Amino acid sequence: MKSDFRVKTFVIDTNVFIHRPDAILSFKDNEVVVPLWVLEELDNLKTYSDERGRNARHAIRFLDGLAKQGDIHNGVKMENGSTLKVLLDYDHDLHVDLLRDKPDNKILLTALTLQKRGHRVFFVSKDINARVKATAIGLKAVDYEKQKVNIKDLYKGYRSADISVDSYQELQRMESIPWNEELRPREFVILHNTEHKEPSLARYNPEGRRLDAVFPIPGSISGIRPLNIEQRMAFDLLLDDSVSLVTLMGKAGTGKTLLALAAGLKKVSDEGAYSRMLVSRPVIPLGKDIGYLPGAKEEKLSHWMQPLFDNLEYILSVHKRPNLKSIESIISNNMVEIEAITYIRGRSLPNLFIIIDEAQNLSPHEIKTIVSRAGENTKVVLTGDPYQIDSPYLDSNSNGLSYLVEAFKGQPVYGHVVLEHSERSKLAELAAELL
Repeated sequence: MKSDFRVKTFVIDTNVFIHRPDAILSFKDNEVVVPLWVLEELDNLKTYSDERGRNARHAIRFLDGLAKQGDIHNGVKMENGSTLKVLLDYDHDLHVDLLRDKPDNKILLTALTLQKRGHRVFFVSKDINARVKATAIGLKAVDYEKQKVNIKDLYKGYRSADISVDSYQELQRMESIPWNEELRPREFVILHNTEHKEPSLARYNPEGRRLDAVFPIPGSISGIRPLNIEQRMAFDLLLDDSVSLVTLMGKAGTGKTLLALAAGLKKVSDEGAYSRMLVSRPVIPLGKDIGYLPGAKEEKLSHWMQPLFDNLEYILSVHKRPNLKSIESIISNNMVEIEAITYIRGRSLPNLFIIIDEAQNLSPHEIKTIVSRAGENTKVVLTGDPYQIDSPYLDSNSNGLSYLVEAFKGQPVYGHVVLEHSERSKLAELAAELL
């Protein structure tokens, strides 16, 4: 007997649970099937100490809670109107040439069995190769897109506009002009006019619907001067204590990390606006938690944090401070704390200037975990390049940094800038564009 063809059957791959443990709640008023081998893979992952292990344990507890509500093999009704089933086997007479000792293939065969029985099946996976294999054997395969954005239409944080010479002069004189077009709070506008070669920069203020002038910064910030108008925008947000969340996107060499560190040192060391600066980046390249490396925590972290140390060393070399001559001195003076993303979970972080570098390698769930740790008077800065991702289950549209930009745009406490011009060197700019 065939299933009601209006109802879709979503067969969920293991990596979807690792991406988001409660992902099955996204499929409303349909049938959700979890093959037995997904549960086995989650069981194998639950002992990991990284984000995969935590999400596996969360997913297992979530499924266990549903299993207590009824017969999960024949179907348990969920709060979103869908029915959850755990399928224990597949038809062994399927004429598909797949190695049947691999859990990934058994999951695909489960989906194919349901389709053979008349279900309208969609195989859901974050693994591109698994989706290709599914398509090759006749299944409809889709990515999990609940937390996905369109990177091409992602908010840039600024726009350009033409103004009259009179308005230009009024902005310079009064430092503010009325603006009829409704923009997002703290959105920048690059203003051009016919008589001045250099454009003016302003930031939208929704109170009174006006543009407030953003003038060039006198001097330097911890020895760093903005080299283009986008870096001026970034510094304006980084130095504004009323902006508690800042995201900086850009390719290699655009200055994202350098600007954030320079602003953080100024706020902590020169102004005392925050008690210290906490800096971190995802431990991604070797796919292992820092606990696998020898030595104390500081020694382990030094391998992963070297790009941050390089930027700090450059800042210290161009901006001399009597009591801060080395990275060791600023760490020993408790001005800068180096921490692993793993250990930020569970902490409450008040009165800090937090910088998370390479945030494009974090999932939306990880980003939520980090930002939700921010305590009173804490500023969080996330930097990254959404086109340079090391995680196999994230891309430019589904990573946590892109997701956060889309979710927070328009919030009064938030500011964002896309840095498009590389200032590292001509070679670095060419490499970022061509390679």
